[in-house]
Amino acid sequence: MTRARRLTVAVLLVIFGATLTGVFLTRGVMEYLPFLQAKKGNWTGEYVSHGIVDQRPWQTASTLAAMAQSAEEREFAREAERLADHEVDQAFSQSLRQAGLEKPKLNDRAQALQKRVTELQATVKSDQARIAVLTKDAETTADASKSNELDVAKAQLGLDQNQLTDTIADLSRESGDQRVKIQEELTAREAVMKKYDDSVSKNDGQTAVTSAGQYTTFAQQISAWWSHRNRRQLIAQAGQLAAADVAALTDDQARMKTETAVIASAPTASLSSSERVEWLHQLAEQQNIQSILNDRLGSQQQLVALYGRWGKQIEIQDKILIHLMLKSFALITAIGLLTLLAGWLLQVALENFFRDRRQKQTLKIVLNLGAQVVGFLLVLLVVFGVPQQMPTILGLATAGLTVVFQDFILAFCGWFVLMGPNGVRVHDWVEIDGVGGEVVELGLFRTWLLETGNWTANGHPTGRRVSFLNGYAIRGKYFNFSTVGQWMWDEIKINIPAGTDIHPLIEKIYQASVKATEADAKMAQEEWKRVTHEEGSPQFSAMPSVNLRPAGAGIDIVVRYITRAGVRLGTRNQLFATVIELMQGESKGDAKEDTAKSNPQLAQKAE
Repeated sequence: MTRARRLTVAVLLVIFGATLTGVFLTRGVMEYLPFLQAKKGNWTGEYVSHGIVDQRPWQTASTLAAMAQSAEEREFAREAERLADHEVDQAFSQSLRQAGLEKPKLNDRAQALQKRVTELQATVKSDQARIAVLTKDAETTADASKSNELDVAKAQLGLDQNQLTDTIADLSRESGDQRVKIQEELTAREAVMKKYDDSVSKNDGQTAVTSAGQYTTFAQQISAWWSHRNRRQLIAQAGQLAAADVAALTDDQARMKTETAVIASAPTASLSSSERVEWLHQLAEQQNIQSILNDRLGSQQQLVALYGRWGKQIEIQDKILIHLMLKSFALITAIGLLTLLAGWLLQVALENFFRDRRQKQTLKIVLNLGAQVVGFLLVLLVVFGVPQQMPTILGLATAGLTVVFQDFILAFCGWFVLMGPNGVRVHDWVEIDGVGGEVVELGLFRTWLLETGNWTANGHPTGRRVSFLNGYAIRGKYFNFSTVGQWMWDEIKINIPAGTDIHPLIEKIYQASVKATEADAKMAQEEWKRVTHEEGSPQFSAMPSVNLRPAGAGIDIVVRYITRAGVRLGTRNQLFATVIELMQGESKGDAKEDTAKSNPQLAQKAE
């Protein structure tokens, strides 16, 4: 491993370790409701709305309602929202009443604001009385001045009311009175609830069995089961929160009963009439608050029971999903068994049809691999289902298969070309990609040749069986010597010793070559004329030629001639025999001439 590669691996390991550490440290962010934080099962009391009134029951119910899936869960969700909404409304009412019972101590600035509030309240009452008088006068008389005075009085009333509202708010902040803040929170909640009621869906959804039926793949079933597990944990946490609220409200109820008993047992004989009225008002408020507490306690207890039933409903849906997962797993197991059995049966059938050991071994490997691939694809369909973008996937698969099997596609198309008039047939002599031979088999995808030697050499078969994909017919990398264009130039070479009179021999060899190849030369010229579409005689000739070339031991006579590929060897042997006869006749003539010169009587007797 090079230094750069080692450095890259080290950096990647550091990044991987850092990310795993981050995942471990942030592992709890998705385990609880988004508005709650729990540690070791104890609620911390932190929630989204940090206002005066606790709105956690509604936040819990609305969040869980968004997770409901089946019709049964939606029914539980609506009931939980109704109870939580009622409980929060009662909490606002209780908070307002308790804030009204509190008598905060006023400092100098608060007392000045209280005095200013009293003055503004009197001014507002005066403005309202004046408007009433002016309205009556404007109705009885048609004086325009009265109408103008009425408009001015109404504008003045609006200004005084705004000042009163601002002063009351300043007094509340200065004195610590919570009623204004509680009222603001209540107004904001009412606006949110109005939007929520407008946007909430009224669809009841499907029943648990029907809803679970939509998870047709093993992966979807596992994902849904995991989602149910997380939702069941959240509902259990919501039930714990409601139970904690029940305990807190029970303590508040006991405390309110004690306070109410103390107020009721207070002596009233020595109280003045105004003090007695205030005492009765305080006692009535305490009883109202106690009644609200009882209502809130009942709502929270119903929420605890409701969350329990909701959790049991999810357990039922989990059992349905487990049933579906077991069916999917059984199907995957069946596919695996069938794949193994199919491979075994194909191997058994293979033993009866093929005898060659190597061929059987190859086919066994192919069949096993094919069966495993088919089984794997079926398992993928069970686990993940049919892909959603099926046309796109089919297009990409087709393009990939086209690239992979392009040679076989060209071979199949090339077969039709080879079946045409300019194709090849069995027993034709052809040359494909530089390899020559006789066609011994022509299949749908391949052509088999019995290879021969070089055409300019002896042309004898080598015994090798060579195959070519038929795509060569489209690429144009073949030549057929047995159809149009079957002609080829061949040559023979004869060595003549030095001192021999070669001119008569050359003339005889040329005449013999012309006579032996006359028919082929004529046919070749006619064919060339037809192929080149020429009129008259072609510009090139098929007549043989005899050439002289110097050699170390004498002179070489090279005879070039046209012949057909199929009769090439026969033509060559015929020419060799003719040349040998001519050379032998020439040798006999020379011998007679030498004998006549040396012994005329013997020559005459021989004649």
